[in-house]
Amino acid sequence: MKKKVLSIMMATAMIATLMMGCGNKETPASAPAADTPAAETPAAEPEADTEAPAADAQEPAADSGSLADKKVGVCIYQFSDNFMTLFRTELENYLIAQGFSKDNIKIVDGANDQATQSGQIDNFIAEGVDVLIINPVNSSSAETITDKVVAANIPLVYINREPGEDEEKRWADNDWNVTYVGCDARQSGTFQGEMIVDLGLEKVDMNGNGKVDYIMVEGDPENVDAQYRTEFSVKALTDAGLEVECLSDQVGNWQQDQAQAIVANALAQYGNDVEVVFCNNDAMALGALQAIEAAGRTVGTDIYLVGVDALSEALENVLAGTMTGTVFNDHFSQSHSAADAAINYLTGAGNEHYIGCDYVKVTQDKAQEVLDMVK
Repeated sequence: MKKKVLSIMMATAMIATLMMGCGNKETPASAPAADTPAAETPAAEPEADTEAPAADAQEPAADSGSLADKKVGVCIYQFSDNFMTLFRTELENYLIAQGFSKDNIKIVDGANDQATQSGQIDNFIAEGVDVLIINPVNSSSAETITDKVVAANIPLVYINREPGEDEEKRWADNDWNVTYVGCDARQSGTFQGEMIVDLGLEKVDMNGNGKVDYIMVEGDPENVDAQYRTEFSVKALTDAGLEVECLSDQVGNWQQDQAQAIVANALAQYGNDVEVVFCNNDAMALGALQAIEAAGRTVGTDIYLVGVDALSEALENVLAGTMTGTVFNDHFSQSHSAADAAINYLTGAGNEHYIGCDYVKVTQDKAQEVLDMVK
């Protein structure tokens, strides 16, 4: 499937330097496709570059005067998700900056329930919105969602959670106005693992058994991002020639309190054998940190902790040394690109069916720069 770059002009030189631009979806060993189910995607190793290239400048073909009366429906899988809160806030602000009326932008909470979200999509169709931007509760529901939206002749932009490769092929085969905007979850997992690899086995292997003994705290097990972050964080270790031992792998559903309980129990059970805690997102990493500190352990001294999203609180912990690192999940580039894609459909410019973005590896030396940008 031919892929196409859709990038944005960032507002400051810092953002242009730090933020990973949107780019082509390719599947060589250095940059696999994002978020497609493992059974449908050949195994590939994401690019391990830690630097974020400047975003290419490409304005959507938009006349702001023609957008003021256009109605935009936005479905978010769950408002309580910290990352999606950042995403939807930036999305709304950017849409308004491009000429949409705030009164014509409606963003709804799917409450992590597919039936609820399906009803919201039906309501948007009945209301006659001009474009839909959907963060699906379940990626497996994409075929049903696509069919009803296309039947209503409404352009559709999926965000954050990618439908399967076969579903995307349907869009291309039928020349539908449907696209996906999102980052490669395998890359985020790889970056997590590389942070541990870069420390060196001598530093990480505190119990002297020659292995990296770790705890894994997963997000939603049905979510492709969680699956890939789990798999590829460990793969980065084994690809580097390190032996690993999984002491505990449990589901925290992206929630801080659940992660705190999981890690507290694991530390009580395995004690000083726990050397690394991998969390699929920063909210769970913050919960893990609470459990680590309550157990009398010290990140950077006798245990290591990594997350994903680059939430402000997590970045502050990375700066303080109380988190080993995180991965910037670029909500600026993703949300702007999603809005640009919606505009291109409304103005007739059209889009390719995949618009990809990159993550940024964030350790202590880069944390302040990213924190200045996201605060």
